[in-house]
Amino acid sequence: MSWSPDGPGSERPTEGDYDGPAGMASGGIIESNWNQVTDSFDDMHLREELLRGIFAYGFEKPSAIQQRAIIPCIKGHDVIAQAQSGTGKTATFAVSILQRIDTSLKECQALVLAPTRELAQQSQKAVLALGDYLDARCHACIGGTNVREDLHRLEQGVQVVVGTPGRVFDMINRRALKTRYIKMFVLDEADEMLSRGFKDQIYDVFRNLEDDIQVILLSATMPVDVLEVTTRFMREPIRILVKKEELTLEGIRQFYVEVEKEDWKLDTLCDLYETLTITQAVIFCNTRRKVEWLTEKMTSRDFTISAIHGELEQGRRDIIMREFRSGSSRVLITTDLLARGIDVQQVSLVINYDLPTNRENYIHRIGRGGRFGRKGVAINFVTAEDFRSLKDIESFYNTEIEEMPMNVADLI
Repeated sequence: MSWSPDGPGSERPTEGDYDGPAGMASGGIIESNWNQVTDSFDDMHLREELLRGIFAYGFEKPSAIQQRAIIPCIKGHDVIAQAQSGTGKTATFAVSILQRIDTSLKECQALVLAPTRELAQQSQKAVLALGDYLDARCHACIGGTNVREDLHRLEQGVQVVVGTPGRVFDMINRRALKTRYIKMFVLDEADEMLSRGFKDQIYDVFRNLEDDIQVILLSATMPVDVLEVTTRFMREPIRILVKKEELTLEGIRQFYVEVEKEDWKLDTLCDLYETLTITQAVIFCNTRRKVEWLTEKMTSRDFTISAIHGELEQGRRDIIMREFRSGSSRVLITTDLLARGIDVQQVSLVINYDLPTNRENYIHRIGRGGRFGRKGVAINFVTAEDFRSLKDIESFYNTEIEEMPMNVADLI
């Protein structure tokens, strides 16, 4: 990709041209310049097979970001979407990609970069699930996996590649990932990616893409690095901001249980265990040590529990998540590390054994329970010193957390 003043794509600024884009307010917040809202998937004029995939996945109504961003993405505009994690960004670009690709062409037509392996795999699963009736092929190119497997899969032909920047650039360099037919380039969680130092690799990938590529950038925050990417790579982008007050906890009933002392939380959880296994439940603790302690205590009382945290090696984590996704394990204890990476259809109950240490993580956690218009219940264990944090969460999300009723099992 060249930035020459007279070559194609010359409206993209040259190196060093960055002086801050229009429509970007200070404080890392963009201003929306697209007001169209489409509040049902049926009105988006999607392919019949794609619509079937969306409804089969359990989506009923598009989230705030999906109502605004899917249409401009499908129309081929460059799009910057700013919204928190847990708001449905993955499905926003997955649906847009699946609508735009030609499934009869076994060439890569959409490339998605993500900051972590887990996120890349999550996006791959979303594309495969939503594209189930389209027979769309999607491969994840991520570090820590066998390069030969990547080479083999790419040679067979896939329409969508999702990956981490290093491995994707390696595949382009080896000529295994051909860029000629790629018409959509998605940067997911761009702020995360840039904070992890992937800037040069993102630029290297971009230089190998066609001049008229469509760029879609999704980010929770808009630091200078992200704005620089938007000015450098994007043409008159549509800007969409979903403010935190539009982050929806709609469909998720939230309760608290007052627990006099920390030590009594365990008994409270054991009392609730039968309720948990009606569905599938995720229990969040604030530390890895608490996860291990709680797992050991529950197991010694003969309750069946799975646990996962960042110190577990990848292979073990994959096995535990597979068991949980398949439903063979019903209750998963975890830390915030995985709050962004769990999207299990059957989870309709989330328990905060500990309230999250930062309030932004609250939506990441409990958003698992009612993802994209599904119903869910969240139960917060609250000691006397937690009440201030609980009130803080209520005002931050403009929501109401009531005391848990006796018949909570009927609500799940």
